Amino acid sequence: MSQKETNQEHKPYVAADKSMSEFTITSIILGVIMTVVFAAANAYLGLKVGMTVSASVPGAVISMGILRGVLNRGTILENNTVQTITSAGTSLAAGVIFTIPALILLGVEPSMIKMFLIALFGGVLGVLFMIPLRKYLIVEEHGNLPYPEGTACAEVLIAGEEGGAKSKYVFAGMGIGAIYKFLSGGMKVLKESVEWAIPGYQGSAIGFDLYPSLLGVGYIIGPKIAVRMLAGGTLGWFVLMPLITNVGAGLTEPLFPASQPISELGYWGVWDNYIRYVGAGGVALGGVVSLIKALPTILESFKAAVVELTKGLGEDVEKLRTDIDLPIKWVVLGALAVVIAIAFTPLIPVGVLGAVFVAIFGFFFVTVSSRIVGIVGSSSNPASGMTIATLLATSLIMKAIGWTDQTGMVAALSVGAIVCVAIAVAGDTSQDLKTGFLVGATPKKQQLGELIGILVSAIFVGGIVLMLHEAYGIASKDLPAPQANLMAMVVKGVMKGDLPWALVFTGAFSSLIIEMFGIGSLPFAVGLYLPIHLSTPIMIGGLIKAALNRKSMSEEERSDKDESGILFASGLVAGDALIGILLAALALKGWHTSIDIGVGWAGSAANILALGSFCILAYLLWKSSVGAETRS
Repeated sequence: MSQKETNQEHKPYVAADKSMSEFTITSIILGVIMTVVFAAANAYLGLKVGMTVSASVPGAVISMGILRGVLNRGTILENNTVQTITSAGTSLAAGVIFTIPALILLGVEPSMIKMFLIALFGGVLGVLFMIPLRKYLIVEEHGNLPYPEGTACAEVLIAGEEGGAKSKYVFAGMGIGAIYKFLSGGMKVLKESVEWAIPGYQGSAIGFDLYPSLLGVGYIIGPKIAVRMLAGGTLGWFVLMPLITNVGAGLTEPLFPASQPISELGYWGVWDNYIRYVGAGGVALGGVVSLIKALPTILESFKAAVVELTKGLGEDVEKLRTDIDLPIKWVVLGALAVVIAIAFTPLIPVGVLGAVFVAIFGFFFVTVSSRIVGIVGSSSNPASGMTIATLLATSLIMKAIGWTDQTGMVAALSVGAIVCVAIAVAGDTSQDLKTGFLVGATPKKQQLGELIGILVSAIFVGGIVLMLHEAYGIASKDLPAPQANLMAMVVKGVMKGDLPWALVFTGAFSSLIIEMFGIGSLPFAVGLYLPIHLSTPIMIGGLIKAALNRKSMSEEERSDKDESGILFASGLVAGDALIGILLAALALKGWHTSIDIGVGWAGSAANILALGSFCILAYLLWKSSVGAETRS
C-alpha cells in the first residue's frame, strides 16, 4: 500500500454497498466470552511483569476457528466484531491494572463497585472521545498513519476468508501453557523459579521465573525490546546491588529507606528496599521522555480533534454504510453524562474539580493516544508517561489548595486511573476502527462492540485484581505491579515529600544515559525495576524470534511463520494466566493444597528438571514458528 494512497483510492474488502452479517448475537456472545478470558490474562500478566499483549489478532484467529471451523458459518465482518469486543475489554484491563492497584498500596481497599465505575467511566470516555477523531485519523490520514496492529489484524481477517486453520496455534499454545502452569504452579511437580547466588560476588544473583507467559511475551515483543529489559536487570542485579551491598557492609545502622542494616538484608532485601526506587525513577523518566518526543504529534492531533469535533456537530450522518458513526450529539451528551456522574458519585471522591481534570486530561490524552498508536503501534503508546503527567498536575494542584491527606491522594489517583483507562481504550479503539476501515465494517456497530467489551471487562476485572491481591499480594515478589507502584510513589512523593529522591534520580539519570545513545529507555527502565528473574525468560523468547528472523526465507514466508509463532505465544500467555487465576481462586478457598503433590526431588535435580522442561516449552514455540505451514 502506497504511503500516498488517499481514502478516495481505498477500496475496503467488503464494499460499502454490500450487506452481510456483522453485529450478530453469535459474534457478540463469542466476543463477550473471549473478553473475559483475555482481560483476565492481561490483568495477571500486567501485574506480574508490567506488560500487556494485544488480543486483536488472537481474537480474530480464534473467532475464525470457532465460527468457520466449528460452527461452519461466520463472515469476515462477524469475525471483526468478535475481535473488536475482545480487544476493547483487554485494553481496559491494561489501563486498570496500571493504576487501580495503587489505591491498595495507599492502604485503601477499593470496593468492587468503585473499581467497576472507574473502569467503566474511563473506558466509555476513551471510546466516546475517540469517535470524533475517526474521520480525520482513520479516513483522511489513511496512507499516512499505518496503525500497525489494526492493519495486521485486517490482513489476518482477509487471509482467514480462506479458512481459520491458524487458530490451532492459539489453542495449542493455550493448552500447553495451561498444562505447564498447572504442573508447576498447581501440582508443584516442577519448580516455577530457579536461582543461584554468584559465588564471590556478594549481593548479586541470577534466576529464571519459568512461566510460559514470559516466554510468550519475549517472542511477541522481539529481541530488541527483550535485550533492553535484560540490560536494565543486569544493571540492577550485577552492578547496583553488589555496589550497595559491599559499600554498606560495614554499616551498623539502617540506611533509609530500609529498616535493617544492609549487611542483614541479602540481595532480595537490597532489591526491595533500594533498587525498586531506582527502577521507579527510570520508568518515570522513560515515560516522560516518550511523551516529550510525541509533543509535535500531540499538538497536531489536538488541533485536528477540536476542528473535527466542531465540524461533526453540524454534519448529517453519512449515507454510506462504512461512514456511519454513532450520532455525534449522543457522543457529546454521553461524555457529558459520564463527567457529571464522576463529579457527583460518592464512590469516586474527586468532586467537580477532579471531574474537570478528567474531562481536560482525558480528551487531550485520548487525542494523543489515538494518533501515536497510528504511528508506532499500541505497544509503544506512552500511556504511563501521560498518566504520570496527569498525576503530577492533579497532585500539585490538590496540594496547592491544601488537599494533602489520604483523601487527596486517593482523589488524584482516581483521576489518573480514569484517564489511564481512557488512554488505553482509545489507542485500542483507533486500531480496531482501522481494521474495520480496511475490511469494510460499519463504524457504528464497531463502536457499540467497543462499549460492550468495556462493560463486560469492567464487571470482571475488579474482582480479578482483588483475588490476585489476596492470593499473592500486590507489589510482592510474586506480583510486582510496577506501574501501579510507580503511580503510588508519584502521588506520595508530591503530597508527602518522603521519597528517597537520591535513588529515584539515580534511576532517572540511568534512563537518560540510555536516551543519549538514541535508544528508547522505557523497556530498559522496566527491566531495572523488575527482578532479573523475569527478564531472563523474556530474553529466551526474544532469542527464538531473533533466530527465526535470521533464517533464509522470503519475506512473505517469514511473515507467515512469524504470525504462527505470535499466535502460539499468545496462547502460552493466555493459558498460563488463566491457570494462574484459577490457582489464586483455589488458594483463597484453601483448596490448593489438595492438588499440591510436591516435588519428589530436590537441589540440582529439581533445577535441572525445571530448566529442561522449560527448554522443551521453548522448543515447541520455535517449532510453532519455523515449522509452521505457509499459505500457498
